[in-house]
Amino acid sequence: GIKPLHLNIVDGITESVRVDMGMPELSGEKIPSLMKGSPVKDCRITVEDTEYVFTLVNMGNPHAITFVKDPDSAPVTTHGPLLECDPMFPRKANIEFVQVVDQNHIRMRVWERGTGETLACGTGASAVLVACVLNGLTDRTAEISLPGGKLQLEWNPVDNHVYMTGPATFVYDGEWLLG
Repeated sequence: GIKPLHLNIVDGITESVRVDMGMPELSGEKIPSLMKGSPVKDCRITVEDTEYVFTLVNMGNPHAITFVKDPDSAPVTTHGPLLECDPMFPRKANIEFVQVVDQNHIRMRVWERGTGETLACGTGASAVLVACVLNGLTDRTAEISLPGGKLQLEWNPVDNHVYMTGPATFVYDGEWLLG
């Protein structure tokens, strides 16, 4: 859907962008998943003798967040695709492997459904903050470190929206050639 943006412009240059990521959906059936209830904080799935406990969040797409000791050593590329396609998720799910460093710092890696491991995921980072708050692990604002960089997240208690702020970097300039 449409995501409202706020540009932080300094001396004519956009330094960062704040995105309204919308409201999280926490109903198990609307994730969608086979789990009932809201929120779902104890969805258990076993893969190759490893049991994962997930918190489920939908930020416009389904996310299953599991807490690990170290996302760098988590089996993202081996268990991620198996968890993505688990029958628990009738339309598949994005799988986040998350370490809570402290009340305001989170590290994560993500296996995106239909894509594989990616360097960053805005809806995933948003879902991760919501899952951390629901489990009493972080404040409603936190910095999330992903392989592609750092994002600032806020789950606003007044409007229930998640806001994501990240750096804006010029990467390309081009010209359309017609005809």
